[in-house]
Amino acid sequence: MTVRAFLQDQIRALAATHDVTVVSNFQEPGELGTLPASVRIERVGIHRKIAVAADLQALFVLWRFFRQQEFDVVHSVTPKAGLLSMLAARFAGVPHRLHTYTGQVWATKHGLARALFRALDKVIFTMSSRCYVDSNSQRDFLISEGVVDVERSQVLAHGSISGVDLERFSASEVVRASMRVDLGISENAFVCLFLGRLSRDKGVLDLVQAFLRLDESGVESVLLIVGPDEDGMHAQIQQLIGDARSRIVFVDFTDVPERYMNAADLFCLPSYREGFGSVVIEAAAVGIPALGSNIYGISDAIENGVTGLLHEPRGIDDIHSKLTLLRDDHELRVRMGEAAMARARTMFAKELVTASLVAEYAQLEASLSAVS
Repeated sequence: MTVRAFLQDQIRALAATHDVTVVSNFQEPGELGTLPASVRIERVGIHRKIAVAADLQALFVLWRFFRQQEFDVVHSVTPKAGLLSMLAARFAGVPHRLHTYTGQVWATKHGLARALFRALDKVIFTMSSRCYVDSNSQRDFLISEGVVDVERSQVLAHGSISGVDLERFSASEVVRASMRVDLGISENAFVCLFLGRLSRDKGVLDLVQAFLRLDESGVESVLLIVGPDEDGMHAQIQQLIGDARSRIVFVDFTDVPERYMNAADLFCLPSYREGFGSVVIEAAAVGIPALGSNIYGISDAIENGVTGLLHEPRGIDDIHSKLTLLRDDHELRVRMGEAAMARARTMFAKELVTASLVAEYAQLEASLSAVS
């Protein structure tokens, strides 16, 4: 999913001048998206959750593969792939070992679980030769926690893992109208959109409770929830909804998030942890403001008071009051949406992030040439 959703353009750009291999736990090659024919793909059973026996096997397979191929660079994304890849690459003697941090699962944990997962992120950094972080506030957090240091960590461009495809994510009144018809939502309704994995850490239950408090006088309000249900959230949300079922619309996983963003008036991301919040700047490119938690990562994606509003994490009352403000003040929404679109186009176009990564690889190549 990471390769398909975030890394397509970077892989294509690197493959134009480098010999690139993609390693992932896929079932069918098509799951990786449309990669150049020159890119080699290799399947390794890297599981997202802890599975000690399978993880040790994957570590050995990666070590052997890296030794055989004699790669100059190994670059990992996602925590488990990062841990296994950086260990295997270090043991295999790969000269440049890079990892991209996109958020910390331990940020919302406590006690032993927090200490363990934090330590694993520290191992990733120790085994790497350099790391990238997809937001400045996340990098500050990792530095303050002693996970990374200033010298060997950086943010590419202005942040985000891949930037925004501005041709794909653009405003369209035609799409807006047709999507509302398809979804059974009236033209004049105020539509709040949550789009992403439905998990407890995404704060979806907080958003639903805050939304249900909106009074129904004057403006019809609809909450559009789009994404795969990972933690049985549908059942929990249904218990909360009661008689308000017509006000909340569910859609499962989609490959066309931009169409749902066009249908919305406000994007909501009430997460408890987030590396950057790429969906926020995608929604911004479509021209809608955002309401999100005031946490690292999201605070980079939303310029508070300019492109949207930040609320207190887990703050149902705060979410409700700001939902009310944004629903009732159409001019404010329009002004913030326009500012969000301009910021996304100026600072987060995918070309900026890709060019920054390609420049990093050029420096690595130059350093290898100097050594040889």
